[in-house]
Amino acid sequence: MKFRPLGDRVVVRRVKEEQKSAGGIIIPDSAKQKPSQGEVTAVGPGGRDEAGKLIPIDLKKGDRVLFGKWSGTEVKIDGVEYLIMKESDIMGVIEQTSARSKAA
Repeated sequence: MKFRPLGDRVVVRRVKEEQKSAGGIIIPDSAKQKPSQGEVTAVGPGGRDEAGKLIPIDLKKGDRVLFGKWSGTEVKIDGVEYLIMKESDIMGVIEQTSARSKAA
């Protein structure tokens, strides 16, 4: 992808949800909601404070994040759907536990 966000903007690719529920029931496409988590694919340089000083963004490429249901603007770049949102629209970063990273 050849896109660089400006300011405190972040580009996120939605992470696909599982096709089955926890009980093993297959969920049809019509009943699915868009997932509210994704992977950061690009990060802007950061915002500016009142004095003009650069405030860097706390996120980095590859972070898995949670965001609000209606957050961001959907765009399609090179046939792939992305969300462009401000850093403040992101609720948090999902940290992987050590047991999961060892298994992967």
